[in-house]
Amino acid sequence: MFAQRTPSSLRSVYARRTAIAGGLTALVGTLVLSGPTAHAAPPTPPDAATARAYLGQLTVKNEGSMDGYSRSKFPHWSTQSGQCNTREVVLKRDGKDVQQDGKCAAVKGSWFSPYDGATWTDAQDVDIDHIVPLAQAWRSGANTWTNAQRQAFANDLTRPQLIAVTDNVNQEKGDKDPAQWMPPLNSYACTYAQMWVATKHYYKLTVDSAEKTALAGVLKGC
Repeated sequence: MFAQRTPSSLRSVYARRTAIAGGLTALVGTLVLSGPTAHAAPPTPPDAATARAYLGQLTVKNEGSMDGYSRSKFPHWSTQSGQCNTREVVLKRDGKDVQQDGKCAAVKGSWFSPYDGATWTDAQDVDIDHIVPLAQAWRSGANTWTNAQRQAFANDLTRPQLIAVTDNVNQEKGDKDPAQWMPPLNSYACTYAQMWVATKHYYKLTVDSAEKTALAGVLKGC
């Protein structure tokens, strides 16, 4: 009978039960907190001097048409690992104290939007912005890419192309280029221009003359 166990046996049973309980606690913690490691910021764009050099290397060309465009031709958000897609990876990366459930959805955390200086605690208030919008990329050369190339562009975590921002500010931006729209916070202008130029340079996308002039004006003061 259990009551007849020696004290050492009781200690052994207790130790085993404690170990099992601890293991279960760790497992639950893993299910809630699992996900990509937070980096707290998108990849760092090139400095202003490099961005100015990149801008000078971009082909200047009038924007193409929207003929044939569809967001479905830029498949997103792709699965990155397990059940985590690109959106959830960026939410984890750009947020603070982000917790994810077993399906990788962000259930807790805070997100600072560098576009407007707002902080949000509900992931539904946050969009993942493509610095160079998909439609803008289409008009700048991506219309000739394969779907696989467009998918890589739309889910690029290596270049400074994706960033968590206030949803309605992102919607206001739409597919505008820097000649038509810049972040409301002027203090973010340099970083935004550097990110834009770095992305277009890497993907060999074109710029129109007004876009180039606007970017040159911003980068001159950086």
